[in-house]
Amino acid sequence: MFKDISFANPQFFWLFLLLPLALLWYFFKHNEESASLKISSIKGFTVNNILPKLKPLLLILRLVALAAIITALARPQTEDISTRTKTTKGIDIVMAIDVSSSMLARDLKPNRLAALKEVAADFIRQRPNDRIGVVAYAGESYTKTPITSDKSIVLNALKEITYGQLNDGTAIGMGLATSVNRLKESKAISKVIILLTDGVNNSGFIEPQTAADLAVEFNIKTYTIGLGTNGNALSPVAYNADGSFRYGMRQVEIDEDLLKNIAEVTGGQYFRATDNEKLEEIYDEINKLEKTEVEEFKYYKYEEKFRPWVLLAGALLILEWLLRNTLFRSFI
Repeated sequence: MFKDISFANPQFFWLFLLLPLALLWYFFKHNEESASLKISSIKGFTVNNILPKLKPLLLILRLVALAAIITALARPQTEDISTRTKTTKGIDIVMAIDVSSSMLARDLKPNRLAALKEVAADFIRQRPNDRIGVVAYAGESYTKTPITSDKSIVLNALKEITYGQLNDGTAIGMGLATSVNRLKESKAISKVIILLTDGVNNSGFIEPQTAADLAVEFNIKTYTIGLGTNGNALSPVAYNADGSFRYGMRQVEIDEDLLKNIAEVTGGQYFRATDNEKLEEIYDEINKLEKTEVEEFKYYKYEEKFRPWVLLAGALLILEWLLRNTLFRSFI
């Protein structure tokens, strides 16, 4: 009966304490007011009327009416809450992903590129209020998808990234410059690049420092991630006769000084991911650092439910009055 019902004035329920007091008062007062007649014998009197036994019904009707009035005073009501969210500070993010052959190294499981795509997909799903784009780079770079709020497009673009779509190499400067180009016209409050690589800059015609200066000019923060274990990793070293990769142990070389410098000058941070767990932690940390401010508006609609209780109390009081002045008139 009271499911999903709240009370605007629950303090009135304290009045229920008056009901047992009223009941006690009735019994004491009733005994005092009841007339008595002493006779030697009631032989010859036949009393078959049941009405005197129903006399307490009047009290019950009055007490139930009082309980209904108290409930009405407490103002039972249902509450309907609707919400609307407004993004007050949206963030535009470009993920620059290294897709060189070294990203097939197996120090992360099943390999660096597959591990990155899985973690990056989780990151994208956690940014429902932001626009995200994807840039892929190896010996050169290209925009896989421009910044968009449609996460399904971004996730599909990320899923389609594979090795072999670009000439091999690691053009960090090109990847960063292409990312800057995607964000330079953005009107977002915050613009962010997440640049990941597992090597050193050895390709491209744009120097990483030049690209970093461009990011500074357009007020674009860059988080850099060096991906790869410390020491040696099982990596592609040559091609087999069937065109597949031959794997061998290779020294992991990451230009950490360059990545740290890019992050520092643009106001970002540098991270090193040596395994799958560390990579997940890094993206979680970036997710926490770059928070989108969302304003939530709540609209409350109340529907008052006290009227049925008032009507019930009124009906009970009228019934009590009618019974008192008709059926019970001669007994009370």
